[in-house]
Amino acid sequence: MSRYWSDVTKSLTPYVPGEQPKVADLVKLNTNENPYGPSPKVLAAIREQAGDGLRLYPDPESTPVREAVARWYGDIEAEQVFVGNGSDEVLAHVFLALLKHERPILFPDITYSFYPVYCQLYDIAYETVPLTESMEIRREDYLRPNGGIIFANPNAPTGRALALAEVERIVAGNPESVVVVDEAYVDFGAESAVPLISRYANLLVVQTLSKSRALAGLRVGFAIGQVELVEALNRVKNCFNSYPLDRLALAGATAAIEDREWFERTRQVVIESRAKLTADLAALGFEVLPSATNFVFVRHPRHDADELARQLRSRDIIVRHFRQPRIDQYLRITVGTDEQCGALVAALTAMFG
Repeated sequence: MSRYWSDVTKSLTPYVPGEQPKVADLVKLNTNENPYGPSPKVLAAIREQAGDGLRLYPDPESTPVREAVARWYGDIEAEQVFVGNGSDEVLAHVFLALLKHERPILFPDITYSFYPVYCQLYDIAYETVPLTESMEIRREDYLRPNGGIIFANPNAPTGRALALAEVERIVAGNPESVVVVDEAYVDFGAESAVPLISRYANLLVVQTLSKSRALAGLRVGFAIGQVELVEALNRVKNCFNSYPLDRLALAGATAAIEDREWFERTRQVVIESRAKLTADLAALGFEVLPSATNFVFVRHPRHDADELARQLRSRDIIVRHFRQPRIDQYLRITVGTDEQCGALVAALTAMFG
């Protein structure tokens, strides 16, 4: 059927998401899902909306979610919030609305692998900026002419976070271009750049409810910036899909943002589990990068990463292995429950014999 494809479709190399195996009883540590589930208030809110009202279109402006985000941060207005069907859709609109210019955009050579896919889809020129040998972003590398900058903080898949002062230096050093900070994992140990928004018209922060609020299955993401940037995103959204969030997602997302107690309790458990997992893996000889996320990025000096992933899979444990330069000897391991992490460590201990 490829004879009917457009030239653009033929040229695409699509993003490959983490595997979602349809096998029961796996220890699934490959896609950074939250092991503790959403707030019970989320489930109650969704049930309340699952009625006759589904015959009506949802709010095209996602007003309840935007207002909840504004209340969460306290020093922003709902008009500064843009909501989409997962942060991937938000990012897609960001690339088209704010990053398609004559000069190439900049992002790290090791980062979220959707970024080059968006560039290919929208015909956006880009240059990758190498991370340091210790897998860190170096702000000086981004202080040069560009058509825009995007980076994840904390970075994925490395897990390392850039200090807020360094983020600000990148934003302040590029007043003529938009700087997008993708904060999918920020709640697990990094400092958000949202407080900088009032001072910098060129800063856009993107977040998701998939990780720290355990709503990967609901697909809700948002961006925060000054009104001019948000208006650009709305223009693109309303040429693409005026109703990105359904009624169930609107209700569930709003409840998730409002339940601070559940958010704080579950993210703290993940942080504590990460510390234990890091220590256990280090005791087995792994090099573990400092992580501010709900995963760890590790390598072992005496064991091939691909072979380790294969052996773990044979024991019904799946982790993520990236077959790309510089990181092909690393594994990305989601921080699961203590029981799941214990099963991983026990399996590795047995494998190392």
